[in-house]
Amino acid sequence: MMMMGDMMGTFGSSMASLFFFWATFQQIFPDHLKMEIKEFLLSAIQQLSFVQRFSDRIINFFSPYVVINFPEYEEYRFNHAFAAINTYLGAKSTDKAQRLRASQVKESKGLVLKRDETKVRDIYQGVNVWWEIVTDNEGDRTHRLTFHRRGLDIVTGSYIKYVMEEGKSIEAKNKKMKLFTNNPSLNWDSSKKSLWRHIDFEHPASFQTLAMDPKKKEEVLNDLEAFRNGKEYYKKIGKAWKRGYLLYGPPGTGKSTMIAAMANHLNYSIYDLELTAIQSNSELRKLLTATSSKSIIVIEDIDCSVDLTGKRRKKYGDFSSKKDGEQGHEDQNQSSRVTLSGLLNFIDGIWSACGQERIIVFTTNHMEKLEPALIRRGRMDMHIELSYCSFEAFKVLAKNYLDIDSHPLFGEIESFLKETKIAPADVAEKLMSKNHKIDVDGSLKDLVESLERRKEGSERSQ
Repeated sequence: MMMMGDMMGTFGSSMASLFFFWATFQQIFPDHLKMEIKEFLLSAIQQLSFVQRFSDRIINFFSPYVVINFPEYEEYRFNHAFAAINTYLGAKSTDKAQRLRASQVKESKGLVLKRDETKVRDIYQGVNVWWEIVTDNEGDRTHRLTFHRRGLDIVTGSYIKYVMEEGKSIEAKNKKMKLFTNNPSLNWDSSKKSLWRHIDFEHPASFQTLAMDPKKKEEVLNDLEAFRNGKEYYKKIGKAWKRGYLLYGPPGTGKSTMIAAMANHLNYSIYDLELTAIQSNSELRKLLTATSSKSIIVIEDIDCSVDLTGKRRKKYGDFSSKKDGEQGHEDQNQSSRVTLSGLLNFIDGIWSACGQERIIVFTTNHMEKLEPALIRRGRMDMHIELSYCSFEAFKVLAKNYLDIDSHPLFGEIESFLKETKIAPADVAEKLMSKNHKIDVDGSLKDLVESLERRKEGSERSQ
């Protein structure tokens, strides 16, 4: 009995000493140093195998800190909270930062400096918080927010909302448009982040320099403006805030340039969707949910990407080389493919409403090959024909390339354009300066000769 009493006394004394040490530790050390010591001790404890099973309970019992994680990806969908936090932390004052990241915007003389630290301390309404970016073994990143439990109401009630709003505001001011393209779905399993890859979008096209009929150009611009300002209207009529455009016409008539001009006008990023890299309708839905709002989703040459009977065509060949006798991926493509119904659901089905302020653009050189159900009004809301070069389009090109509004050869060129089919891209090639020197007379004479040859060739073929 005496021995039991001695043991209890020793245990009680040890616990009292432990609690005294913990109270002293809490009072003396500053918060940031306490976190460092706590992490070191907990890391050392967790190295003991018999403790690992109980480490979470021990940590939760002794630690007064709360942790909230913000992963970069949830399933296959990008977590926009992660991006807002990243922007907010990167824009914080750099004068006290020990590590910085420098970048230079194209054609800018100065450098943009941002914090490049894995741990950042912040103070909000008297509450200290610590942000840490953690990367797991698979390369997935997470922003981890740590704070004392007594600040729980402030952090969850207003601080996180403040960080989100500030991050989005900074992002809007410094927004760079992106050009995305989808990776082949065979690579998706390796990383969630591999659905789309992107580069900065820096195409200079604008509606001012676009060579097309002025009335048609104005009609497209008015439609884009109505869409951009139509949030309440779409909500009122009960439709998803999206719009479809079908661009059709011969090669070289400016379909891709039109898309670039639309993106620059609206300040939207572009998702260039390559259907031949997708194996099934479900993969198409995954790609759709991984796109952001305020974007243009483009499927170029849709008649060459997928056969409307469901049989896949290969636009850029197979994903890997195939030797004689090998099946490669062809059989896989035959058994798993994007279908017409999958595309229709992508355009205006339930899944198409998973984001807001999106534009879907199809391009084709052969409109007659497309299934009417795919391009009917309501799916492709506006059909825009980009045809051969007219005289009005030529005058835009002459202004762009030669900086002229009139010339004695304009009359002759106008007559030829009424009788000859030539793509704006071919006209632009004739007007482009040679050796960076503008030769107005020489360029226009080259164009006249080219138009004359085309006319003669057309007459002989008849």
